[in-house]
Order: sequence, then C-alpha cells, then structure tokens
Amino acid sequence: MLIRDAEERDLPGILSLYAELNPDDAVVDDGRDSETFGKILSSDFLKLFVGMIDEQIISTCYLNIIPNLSRDVSPYGIVENVVTRHDLRNQGYGSAVFGHALRHAWGVGCYKVMLQTGSKRESTHNFYKSCGFSADDKFAFVARPPQHM
Repeated sequence: MLIRDAEERDLPGILSLYAELNPDDAVVDDGRDSETFGKILSSDFLKLFVGMIDEQIISTCYLNIIPNLSRDVSPYGIVENVVTRHDLRNQGYGSAVFGHALRHAWGVGCYKVMLQTGSKRESTHNFYKSCGFSADDKFAFVARPPQHM
C-alpha cells in the first residue's frame, strides 16, 4: 500500500469512503465539497492522508494541526475521518495510514493527538487503543448548534 497526501484528483474516492463512514450524510453536489477540499489541500495545518492500492483509495486519515500558545508553544493534533474500505478492514491498512498521520504529527512537534469516536463498538475502541490512544487521559464534550424550529 502507498500512503501519501491527498491530491485534487482524489476527491471522488475520498467521498466514496466517507459515504461508508457516514451513510446517512446528505450528498453535497453544489460545489461546497470541492471548495472545502481545496481549502484542506492548500493549508499547512490540515493533512488528509490516503492509502492506495492499485491506484484506488482504500483508507484515509484526516489530521488537523492546531497552533497553540501553551505547552512550550507546541501544536496539537485532532484526527477525524479514519476509514478503510469495508471489504479491506482488519488487514492493517487503517493502522498504517493512522500511523503515518501520527508520525507526521510528531514530526511537526505536536505534543498530543486527540480523537473522538461516536462508535460504541468495542472493536473500534480496541483499534484506537492499538494505535496508541488511551481512553483514560481526557474526557470529551461535544456541543452542536441548536436545531431550528
């Protein structure tokens, strides 16, 4: 498997994987997806990594690097959208892409990397633990905008 930064031509393959991750998400077809993808690709603080086999994207990991004034002015990372194609899971591809993202974070001086998951599956939690994450270090809270009536 080849692991690299995402490129402009990768958007359809990435969106296909994201549809597996969040099948209930609405399809965006008004250009906002391309515009947002362009912003991700042009930022030094946003890294979207893809795992490729035979020119097909089979795994992704999105790393956000947040500049920080504490912790000796060391940045920290937040990971989102870790997904591997459903028929290729449990073969080490997701771990490899995730490991690549973590090495990048450590390489740019991040003092920690965090993630959240909405999954209640023990297998998902065990996957994150096997990648070096602890569920005992922090407690997460999430705020969402109020629903319009």
